[in-house]
Amino acid sequence: MNDILQLKGTLQERPHSGKPSSRNVPKNSPTINSDKLKSLVKQLQDLVTYWARQSIIRGCLIDVCYIDVIAKSNRISGLLSSSDPINDSIVGARFANEETKKHVITHHVSEEVIHDTIKKLEGCINLLDTIFDGKITHDLIGGLNDKNIQYETYGITKTNFRNIIVDSHYIEGFKVPNNSANTSDRSIITIYKTDVDLTNLMKEIGINVQPDKILSETTLLLYPNEIKLLSEKAPYLIAMSTEDISNLSFENVIKNTNSGSTIATIDPPKDEPIVGVIDTLFDESVYFSKWVDFRKMINEEIPTDPKDYVHGTSVSSIIVDGPTIDPGLDDGCGRFRVRHFGVAAQGQYSAFSIMKAIKEIVTSNPDIKVWNLSLGSDREINPNFISPEAAILDEIQYENNVIFVIAGTNKRDNESKVEKMIGSPADSINAVVVNSVDSKGSPATYSRKGLVLSFFNKPDVSSYGGDKNDYLKVCTPTGEGLCSGTSYATPWVTRKIAYLIEVLGLNREVAKALIIDAAAGWNNIGNNSELAPFVGHGIVPKNIENIIKADNDEIKFIVSGISEKWDTYAYNLPVPTYNNKHPFVAKATLCYFPSCSINQGVDYTNTELDIYFGRIKGKGIKSINKNHQSNDDGEKHYIYEGNAREFYRKWDNTKHIHEILTDKVQARDVYDKGMWGLSIKSKERLNKRNDGINFGLVVTLKEINGVNRINDFVHQCELLGWLVNRVDVDNKINIYNKAQEIITFDK
Repeated sequence: MNDILQLKGTLQERPHSGKPSSRNVPKNSPTINSDKLKSLVKQLQDLVTYWARQSIIRGCLIDVCYIDVIAKSNRISGLLSSSDPINDSIVGARFANEETKKHVITHHVSEEVIHDTIKKLEGCINLLDTIFDGKITHDLIGGLNDKNIQYETYGITKTNFRNIIVDSHYIEGFKVPNNSANTSDRSIITIYKTDVDLTNLMKEIGINVQPDKILSETTLLLYPNEIKLLSEKAPYLIAMSTEDISNLSFENVIKNTNSGSTIATIDPPKDEPIVGVIDTLFDESVYFSKWVDFRKMINEEIPTDPKDYVHGTSVSSIIVDGPTIDPGLDDGCGRFRVRHFGVAAQGQYSAFSIMKAIKEIVTSNPDIKVWNLSLGSDREINPNFISPEAAILDEIQYENNVIFVIAGTNKRDNESKVEKMIGSPADSINAVVVNSVDSKGSPATYSRKGLVLSFFNKPDVSSYGGDKNDYLKVCTPTGEGLCSGTSYATPWVTRKIAYLIEVLGLNREVAKALIIDAAAGWNNIGNNSELAPFVGHGIVPKNIENIIKADNDEIKFIVSGISEKWDTYAYNLPVPTYNNKHPFVAKATLCYFPSCSINQGVDYTNTELDIYFGRIKGKGIKSINKNHQSNDDGEKHYIYEGNAREFYRKWDNTKHIHEILTDKVQARDVYDKGMWGLSIKSKERLNKRNDGINFGLVVTLKEINGVNRINDFVHQCELLGWLVNRVDVDNKINIYNKAQEIITFDK
């Protein structure tokens, strides 16, 4: 097998050079008439009346209802505008509860902004009726520059008029938000962000919130009487709610325990890498207990039962010594030490308490980079917002350079024939979420399904997790156990990610990309609408060698970098040729960990990295997935936002693109100098741009005739100034072992 190559070189960067063209509605759009604008004026006047009666917050919360899933460039820019960027007033986004998916975006604006918008609308109505006989089309909007219109006569500017007309095409109307909590139980509530501090805002309503009940600046824990008071006095403040108390989804997963069936032994630990485990309690009587640093995080006054130790002990047994316990699943990764934090007992748990504990645990243990979380809620995720638990995990991963591997949660035995959505925190976007398959590679009978926010591919991948009459083995407090569940598929993936990061020294972005790329293979399961919601991008290979090596007819290389400007690119990748053709098909996987905003609802990720990889042709890259979203080749490529999300995974932080591999595939034409290129283009959802975002890219080139051309590729790369390192596993392990040695100096 071929080694994976690590390409290092200077990635070029450039800002966006193009200026945005004048806004217009799409061709063949319906005519826009003044009656639509008059309707918007009436709605805004009603909103002014409504908010004049409210005194709890300063300003007004307004839902802007769109006609479709809307691109950032087509959000309103004339309506509700002020001296500040319009995006600064956005405090929430969701999809309307309708059969057709449509955006509803919530803004927080002053009453003065509404009055100003009404005035501008009335000016536009007057102009539209006077100059255009009350109606206007795409062609007339496009010809505004050729008309000598005295806009000041109508109290507006040409830009005001154009933007408001285009805005009115994309929106259905305005309304007051109302997402009142529909539960009487204690719940985690997220409110829309306003200019008032959360604690003071609750005081205005009559709710006294203690600091330990606050999870973030907009998320807090409320009890039934407090939820009722909030719903009565200020229902418009509630952005989302989720019950705090939930049942763990892994109940009844252990099927059989053979007490004392085997007396296992293990050598004492040395300097093996440490993996963090957050789970139920750990039994320190098991044979591998010296490998586990157990820290009990639940109150000592809380009574515990032997069953509270089963799940956590079983999970840690796989991470420490899985290949010994279940030799048929030997992954070649060796053993790992575990720092095990027991945060829950079997049965019900408080999501709020666990999330606060996890935040403290991760920040207090900065030496741990890989965390296994096999706890999950029995409650299904909401299609319109990320769970508070997942949002906290995404924030932790963004801020602390760590990665969580999370179980996709299970259905109960009596739900095997019912489709059920995954439970939180398996909706974490930055984490690697794992579902289970049986020994034949089919989704397990207990598998729950994604997608998340109706768009993000969760789970990310799948692994063998056992099923009926096909269990995997673990070590329980009473001996060998036979079990099944995503809880036990997950640590097998955790082991591989820990190996890539801790032993091979790869960064988390590349490690995640390698796992997903290996799972995807050449089958494109991630784009299969039937399979992907259950297995993600595919099944992770059992042995680590199939992740860190490539077939003899494949060239696999990794590139990592930081996206700091609009375009990060390299146009000098020398893909080998034969008979003046490129005898390859290609695939690529890109991963990055963006900052996220729970308050942005369905528009959750703040940064988009858009990947282009393929042959250089003319002024740009002919990407292998025919992506034209951000091409600056002088041609216009209009793509509807819904299609961009579906076909090109726009705003998804994991992107897998590929060419189809079949027996009939032909070699590719050579363009220009025969170079290939990669381009990573960055967009920000909000106005504030991040200082830079790390990315990891894995590219695989498969020679269609089965010829090994890796040496030719390496030679050509080096001639072009690339530094090429082979990911030599044995060498990496030797380096790791040397780094762990304790050196004693002579006195």
